[in-house]
Amino acid sequence: MAGGRAGPGALLALLALRALGAAAHPQCLDFRPPFRPPQPLRFCAQYSAFGCCAPEQDAALARRFGALAARVDAAEWAACAGYALDLLCQECSPYAAHLYDAEDPSTPLRTVPGLCEDYCLDMWQTCRGLFRHLSPDRELWALEGNRAKFCRYLSLDDTDYCFPRLLVNENLNSNLGRVVADAKGCLQLCLEEVANGLRNPVAMVHARDGSHRFFVAEQVGLVWAYLPDRSRLEKPFLNVSRAVLTSPWEGDERGFLGIALHPGFRHNGKLYVYYSVGVGFDEWIRISEFRVSADDMNTVDHNSERIILEIEEPASNHNGGQLLFGDDGYLYIFTGDGGMAGDPFGKFGNAQNKSALLGKVLRIDVDRNERGPLYRIPRDNPFVDDPAARPEVYALGVRNMWRCSFDRGDPATGAGRGRLFCGDVGQNKFEEVDLVERGRNYGWRAREGYECYDRKLCANASLDDVLPIFAYPHKLGKSVTGGYVYRGCEYPNLNGLYIFGDFMSGRLMSLRENLETGQWRYSEICMGRGQTCAFPGLINNYHPHIISFAEDEAGELYFMSTGVPSAAAARGVVYKVIDPSRRAPPGTCQIQPSRVKVRSRLIRFVPKEKFIRREESTPRPTARAPTKAPRRSRPTAARPAPTPRPARPTRRPGGRRGGGRRRGRPGTADPAPSNGAVRLVRPAGLSPGRGRVEVFAGGRWGTVCDDAWDTKAAAVVCRQLGFAHAVRATKRAEFGEGHGLPILLDDVRCAGGERNLLECTHAAVGTHNCGHQEDAGVVCSHQDPDL
Repeated sequence: MAGGRAGPGALLALLALRALGAAAHPQCLDFRPPFRPPQPLRFCAQYSAFGCCAPEQDAALARRFGALAARVDAAEWAACAGYALDLLCQECSPYAAHLYDAEDPSTPLRTVPGLCEDYCLDMWQTCRGLFRHLSPDRELWALEGNRAKFCRYLSLDDTDYCFPRLLVNENLNSNLGRVVADAKGCLQLCLEEVANGLRNPVAMVHARDGSHRFFVAEQVGLVWAYLPDRSRLEKPFLNVSRAVLTSPWEGDERGFLGIALHPGFRHNGKLYVYYSVGVGFDEWIRISEFRVSADDMNTVDHNSERIILEIEEPASNHNGGQLLFGDDGYLYIFTGDGGMAGDPFGKFGNAQNKSALLGKVLRIDVDRNERGPLYRIPRDNPFVDDPAARPEVYALGVRNMWRCSFDRGDPATGAGRGRLFCGDVGQNKFEEVDLVERGRNYGWRAREGYECYDRKLCANASLDDVLPIFAYPHKLGKSVTGGYVYRGCEYPNLNGLYIFGDFMSGRLMSLRENLETGQWRYSEICMGRGQTCAFPGLINNYHPHIISFAEDEAGELYFMSTGVPSAAAARGVVYKVIDPSRRAPPGTCQIQPSRVKVRSRLIRFVPKEKFIRREESTPRPTARAPTKAPRRSRPTAARPAPTPRPARPTRRPGGRRGGGRRRGRPGTADPAPSNGAVRLVRPAGLSPGRGRVEVFAGGRWGTVCDDAWDTKAAAVVCRQLGFAHAVRATKRAEFGEGHGLPILLDDVRCAGGERNLLECTHAAVGTHNCGHQEDAGVVCSHQDPDL
């Protein structure tokens, strides 16, 4: 077959690959996932189960529909009302971002959703005049008399995803609203960068005080305070770097290892830290109590340190490092077994020795310690009556638990609340995840994972050791990093999913409990490929050394990783986990952070990580592969059957869709912008039509910087971008500063009718007397704000 036509098997395989490669992800016009409305929609009722409209948006579309009815001739309206309803309601489609070409924020948003050609040709016959009322696009109006050009202009390159064909595509509808898994069952999630430039970020905690601040600890002994807008205070929250024992060696396990804020931190200002110290050849771990400064809630009083507990470390590794407060108000301390290999200390090792504090989970009471002992033993600790045991011991037989967490419980039922999950780093073969319970023995050094390590100890039935809920071999990873059960509000599909990782392999992994059997089912987590994460503010890659996981005050999930595992390398990043398949309805998860008095200078967060375009993660075609490679010619296929216009869509659109490409011939390069072209740059989370204005002049892109920026100039920008209305002209860099770009226009004065900003009166291009703190922005809309 070499040099000839590809056979049927090869053709089928190529067609399957083409179809799968086009698949992408549902997304709304605000670049966020669709959702289930909190109550049924009345106007766009077909999207009541899942879509992009809350009742408020639905009501706004109904008003637009009524305004159209008033403008259109009654006879024409009788024939075209169904079309108008269909088109308006596509803003509620789970595929709205694709239908309106919104994936690329630098291109104008479509004013009409992408239509299937046969549907458009049918509509053109009787209702082409409707588009003058639906769209302000004068280029579309000019094509009204030419049926073929008119419908070509409204078409989508991805014909499988045009309206209304996507309504009846079973492949798209089958998994709509579920977490997407690739062919190997790998769950596809996305990330959002939260903080960067950190030196081995080992922990992130919040204050539970309503401020929604978060505190990130570096291994060197610095803790930084971040505000909810992700700006960082220039002055450290805590600095014990002079006392902390660590080094720049990659993989050094010593250093500042843990921090926990007291449950009553809002009132008592107490916090507890876990760090390595040393003098000469002697090393130990220290748990200390601090208080926040009386005159600055974002700074610790370093003179307030009280050493609660110190434990000698016989080696420089296996230092543990987790501190947690449980719902019982007690402080849980997780220590390593003392280091070296195989826990060689004493007859049975530290982990099995109840009289040693190493290789344990400890529990102590640090309340009411202003006078008397620095801590007390809870009365229900399991070994308080055992004279051969330390009363602090809560559980034993652990090797080096690295990152543990308490489950907040199901938001609706509270199920699972208080369960304690830990990742315990293995020796030669296995990494494990344990559910830690009072008085239980987790097997080390008798057992590693599910298998025996010390066979003599393993044969001792009196150990009564507990098996992990999950263990994995070293071909998957060699150093587990424990995570959290997701209990946040924003991504309902993730509820109950335990997400964790591996420091060495960089794998993100998950476990979900079967409530009937109590077994935990494993799924790997992949970064979404193709168009799944290709939206503003989202990324699909991370640094491979996963150090720690965290929750914010609202319960959303984060993890920290670095590109260079050294306490001297500022390569650490904090990422927020995003589910692109479904979100909670707008307004459900709103937070109102309490006011924070800031005395330090704020360092604004500037994201650095980038989305990396990869091949779509898709299953292999099921057709038998050809014995010889087919020619690299594009296969031909029969034209799809016409899609009749439904009077009202009765099926819920869904499933994955093709990547949204701009109108034009596929594969052709975008033309260079014309002089005077404008674009909007939006911070993450803003809806289309609002952002900082950038202008193309003199062969380069730059910003507009103008403290007298007005709505007439904003109207010119909005019209250039295809919007009918300018709602507001914004000043003083409300939508961000264009650092790195030249300021090309200043003193812009428009009458409002100009075709572009360069036609307005302005200072000479590049001449200005302002800074980026005055960068101009706009808020544009397709809808008349007065309607």
